[in-house]
Amino acid sequence: MTMGSFRDAVSLYDRAGQRKYLTAAERESFLAAAAASEDAKVHTLCLVIAHTGCRISEGLRITAANIQAEAGIVAIVSLKKRGKLLVREIPVPAEVIQILELVHHVTEMDAGQRLWDMGRTTAWRRIKSVMAAAGITQRQAATPKGLRHAFGVRAVQAGVPLNLVQRWLGHADISTTAIYTHALGPEERELASRMWKYS
Repeated sequence: MTMGSFRDAVSLYDRAGQRKYLTAAERESFLAAAAASEDAKVHTLCLVIAHTGCRISEGLRITAANIQAEAGIVAIVSLKKRGKLLVREIPVPAEVIQILELVHHVTEMDAGQRLWDMGRTTAWRRIKSVMAAAGITQRQAATPKGLRHAFGVRAVQAGVPLNLVQRWLGHADISTTAIYTHALGPEERELASRMWKYS
């Protein structure tokens, strides 16, 4: 990987300056479109990726045993750690656990049974179609990776410590996680609005 391509890989913007993450409003539109999906399992896949920041391939490997309902946790098995088993436990809203149970009947499933029986390409297409239904047109952001980036931005802007965001996302290096501090947060917008108020 060249230095230029490394910089592009760890940036929230592509070379043309296009944003690669969903804004808070886009994320909400995406979740609403997912809830309206005719396929309840597409809805749950979208919910889990949006609320855990996992990679699509990691999401597709989630089994019934990975859903810790009482603790409100989804355990993600990291796929990027060759030869090492690394599990990231990510807290999710109670509503996500309830919907997973309602759709998948997780407590009745075999522990090793996967929640979604689809390949990565199919899952990618389904998520893209939900993005289209939500009216998300920012090409670089309207992807499963855009959801992952949105999770990182949201966590940092909510004041979650960077080392915890790093752990949740499964980044080997905290400098990768630090890119999420570059997104304009609510405090910055508030300061800017005060600045322009007197102009």
